Amino acid sequence: MASPASANMNAVRETMDVLLEISRLLNTGLDMESLSICVRLCEQGINPEALSSVIKELRKASDSLKVS
Repeated sequence: MASPASANMNAVRETMDVLLEISRLLNTGLDMESLSICVRLCEQGINPEALSSVIKELRKASDSLKVS
């Protein structure tokens, strides 16, 4: 029989796997680490729409630096 902590970790892992698959289907370009950070930020109260905007702006800035 699995301990409660082990069962909780399995549930978290399964949830993250589902979120990663949704992320891939939506072509977000987020890897597991980035997605995990975004989830933790949202759990801490960060507005998901604002987080999305910041990620988009960072990608634009990164792309423009690559071109330069």
